[in-house]
Amino acid sequence: MPIPEDVTGDEIDKDVRQELQSLPKTLAEDVAKNLVMVARLIDEDPEGAYGYSKVALRLASRVAAVREAAGFAAYANQKYGEALGEFRAARRMTGTMELWPVMADCERGLGRPEKALDMAGAPEVHKLDKAGQVEMRLVAAGARRDMGQLDAAIVTLQSPELASNSIQPWTARLRYAYADALLAAGREGEAREWFAKAVEADRDGSTDASDRLAELDGVEFVDVLDDGEDVSEKPAHEDRDDEAGDDED
Repeated sequence: MPIPEDVTGDEIDKDVRQELQSLPKTLAEDVAKNLVMVARLIDEDPEGAYGYSKVALRLASRVAAVREAAGFAAYANQKYGEALGEFRAARRMTGTMELWPVMADCERGLGRPEKALDMAGAPEVHKLDKAGQVEMRLVAAGARRDMGQLDAAIVTLQSPELASNSIQPWTARLRYAYADALLAAGREGEAREWFAKAVEADRDGSTDASDRLAELDGVEFVDVLDDGEDVSEKPAHEDRDDEAGDDED
């Protein structure tokens, strides 16, 4: 696959660069460039990122960072079985637990929420850092919802991290997931409160909490077409993919 001229490979994380030092120099440079493309495209063009991940995998399948990148590219394309295999391979190579939550979420994607819950209760969770533990809680709540256990999902999300006024990288997504679960349970007033709290914490627009809040407030957006031909009104949620599953993933 073509690599843009502005991609040098030097953009990758220093830890990944260190991993690639086990490869011949030219090969390491090629792998690095493909990994840069995976990172660059994975949000806006998951299929493109997947293609570059397969190239990197073909070149250096014994490098943990490559297996991890391939896993995330497959995950972004909802290829959960393939993603799980890559994450397991990366974990065997590194011995770290940081991929445990996303591995559990792959189990959800494969229609095995019970397995995800088993992983949420496993000893490995205690080895995760705070961010990883919060992510695991989101996955577990999602698994409960998959099983139709809304009340249990709500209880799962109730935690010191949810109650804290401190804004952390995970705060917006945690509050959003809690609000969405409350809304699904018919607790609209509480849901509105928590969507508003999610908006306060969402400094980089990682959720659509503001749109969901507008929905609950009955706000409609007006789209004025060029030349004054038509004025159409539609609810804010139209043409919006529900982020609840992802945020809990």
